[in-house]
Amino acid sequence: MEQKPLVAAVVGATASGKTALGVEIAKAYNGEVISADSMQIYEGLDIATAKPTAEEMQGIPRHLISVLPPEQACSVADYVEMARGKIAEILSRNKLPVIVGGTGLYVDSLLDNIQFPDIPADDALRARLHAQAEAEGNAVMLERLQKCDPETAARLHENNLRRVIRALEVYELTGIPLSEHARRSREVPPPWEVLRIGIGFADREKQYARIRQRVDQMLEQGLCDEVRAEYASGRRRATAAMAIGYKELLPWLEDKEPLEAGILRVKQETCRYAKRQGTWFRRNPQTNWILRDEVCSESRIFEIAEKCFKKTLRNGELCDII
Repeated sequence: MEQKPLVAAVVGATASGKTALGVEIAKAYNGEVISADSMQIYEGLDIATAKPTAEEMQGIPRHLISVLPPEQACSVADYVEMARGKIAEILSRNKLPVIVGGTGLYVDSLLDNIQFPDIPADDALRARLHAQAEAEGNAVMLERLQKCDPETAARLHENNLRRVIRALEVYELTGIPLSEHARRSREVPPPWEVLRIGIGFADREKQYARIRQRVDQMLEQGLCDEVRAEYASGRRRATAAMAIGYKELLPWLEDKEPLEAGILRVKQETCRYAKRQGTWFRRNPQTNWILRDEVCSESRIFEIAEKCFKKTLRNGELCDII
């Protein structure tokens, strides 16, 4: 049986130290880094999205950072297509692809080799569904979805109207529930051997303290000036509106509240996001976890990661959770 090429991934919540470990792995195993971050893929807002600097990358090539203009939409399917291409390029150079990022849907869709069905949007149908939602209410639309796709409906709230309408649209266009499309999308196994390494925390408060410290560092690096420049540019782009560190400071820019209130909200929202990231990544039993606050030193973190590589390269076993 032909041996699959290896792809490594470093995952975890924001401010956990993924970039540093990813760079060390790439240095040790002749690798290149591929970002899996839904905000860093766009140009601009370098500080707010915590893009790694050239100094942090230490000469290691990085991919899928600042590659799209802010006005261009990027779906999960778009990201996976680009990332697959980068993996193929890196492997063709006999180097190790190292996926580094905290956007769980991007990471899992790529590494699980999700196949996205080509079901283009039907603008007329979508407009009709939106009109029905406006006339009858979101709850009625969710009830309608429960009848044709109860599995998808169970995962959605009525206020998530965009996804409810998309699921109804898919069913009307194909006659197949979105949940069944999702099942079929996982039937093709990934063409790589995947090693997942996660960086987590045993004590969540220590994680939050690290996040607050990083926000303070971002402020020292010029976060406020960056946000002010983006706001003054007149661009009102969906990507900037979603980036933590931008939208929280808008009330300050509009003279509606003091800067301190916005900074506090940046820290709170970043901590909430980190909690959601942790919940997402902990669901995957294939992840080898390193608990940063118990290991403490960067060198020790890399030593544990090396053990994971040795086991994977030898017999495919997972490391014990550290």
